[in-house]
Amino acid sequence: MFISVSKVCLFFALIAQVHSAAKRRKKTYVELHSCDNSGIADEIASYDTVVKDIVDYVTKGPFKGKTYNDKRIDKMGFYTPVLLTLFIIITSEAKVVSKENVCPSLLGEDLMKEIASYEIVKNEIVNYVTRGEFKGKTYDELAKFVDTFGARLSGTAILEQSIDYMIQLTRDEDLNDIVTEELQVPHWTRGEEKITMLEPRVKDIALLGLGRSVSTPPEGITANVIVFNDFEELENAEEDEVKGKIVLFDPEFTTYGETVVYRTQSASKSAAKGAVASLVRSITPFSINSPHTGSQNYEDGVNKIPTAAISLEDADLIRRLVDRDINVKLNITMHSTFDTKTSRNTIIDLKGTRFPDKLVIVSGHIDSWDVGQGAMDDGGGLFVSWAAPVILKRLNLRPKRTVRSIFWTAEELGLVGAYDYEKQHRNESDNINFIMESDEGTFAPRGLAVAGSQKARCIIGEILKLFESINASTLVEDDSPGSDIAVIIRNGIPGASLHNANEKYFWFHHTEGDTMNVENPEELDLCAAFWTAVAYIIADISEDIPR
Repeated sequence: MFISVSKVCLFFALIAQVHSAAKRRKKTYVELHSCDNSGIADEIASYDTVVKDIVDYVTKGPFKGKTYNDKRIDKMGFYTPVLLTLFIIITSEAKVVSKENVCPSLLGEDLMKEIASYEIVKNEIVNYVTRGEFKGKTYDELAKFVDTFGARLSGTAILEQSIDYMIQLTRDEDLNDIVTEELQVPHWTRGEEKITMLEPRVKDIALLGLGRSVSTPPEGITANVIVFNDFEELENAEEDEVKGKIVLFDPEFTTYGETVVYRTQSASKSAAKGAVASLVRSITPFSINSPHTGSQNYEDGVNKIPTAAISLEDADLIRRLVDRDINVKLNITMHSTFDTKTSRNTIIDLKGTRFPDKLVIVSGHIDSWDVGQGAMDDGGGLFVSWAAPVILKRLNLRPKRTVRSIFWTAEELGLVGAYDYEKQHRNESDNINFIMESDEGTFAPRGLAVAGSQKARCIIGEILKLFESINASTLVEDDSPGSDIAVIIRNGIPGASLHNANEKYFWFHHTEGDTMNVENPEELDLCAAFWTAVAYIIADISEDIPR
């Protein structure tokens, strides 16, 4: 099914409206590209006054203080009354216009029948992986890999050893069309890290330095903390308020894409105002005092200051103290080194029988952060992409086009492997028929998030109908799915990321909790089967995926 106009779209429109009123995010309903905006967008926008009335009542009026912490706008206290009230008001009056299904006219009966005919081969692949000889193999091989190498940070010898391991594992499956492409990658090494709250009481603060962060002086940095909820608050602050202080950003998690900017940009924005260090509330909806690391970027011409993520619990503690006008003083000590090393992208081809130069790419990244074991991010995506050509080879299923598996290197520190691949293969981009990536979990598959033309999405949507039996038939319209493949899709190449039941993905993302305990053997089997079968069908059908 397509996720498009329905009460789901209406519900997200309401969320967008409430977020706008609460200054949580800037998207409006008309920016939700999956929705049919005709008529309903203007009607929902007309409720702006009502939204503001409800928001003011909850946050400033008689309902103020009824929630746990009205300044932070607690989810249950704020969203429940606001969203339920809006949903009742608007759904009772709004006119939802369904999007007409244009796919049959775009595809034609012959192509739809051809896609439907792949039911038999789809079942063969799914049964082989979930019930047959390959059952449990994806999980077992991932576990061996993770247990052998653990974390695989960009630029390390361990990462290169893990690449060699994957090459040999592939050759053991009698797949020998393997190429590696060397490139220079960042090598950032975490050293000692410690934050101590000195005032109003002594307490250790859990932290993880962010990628590429500079070090503090040996004695650390001792300064008072100033807290901002968003960049707008920082911009509106006087420079004297910020200068010489440690800035803490404490945005509440909405979506990863919206909230992660506070991790990637906070250091430079804080430094521009004269801050001596920056901290960010970890980009996650859940915590057991577990900070989440990740990459960040220093802007040119701005002083580089140390930057780290702290846990939700400690960020919220500091916020509560500051809101009571209690001074918070921290000492931050962080040490790291930074240089460049040589690494490799790994390319495995199962050559097509009729159009070997045309490519259907499946991919995941082989590097990880230095915390956790990189089992979920992105060991699972790596291994379902490894499994695709292996399973097809074992079943003697050779599609017309080549199925290429790519193991991206140095994704975590800036999509470095993907940028290099795009540059090296730019002249061959016309040969990429479709590109896929799994990098947001390999939990139970639900379908694909797809970028491309309307007809491209219709073809993929028709293919996904074959997977209703495993509940993986949903197509989510997304103009920039994935992480690495976004570098290639932005050039107009159609592609998709794995849409899966990853509601808890960001609980473990970039933490010590990213271990094999997050993975499930049956769900990995389903992902491997789904990934393989989708890749095969796209690579074998008579029609190319149109640009």
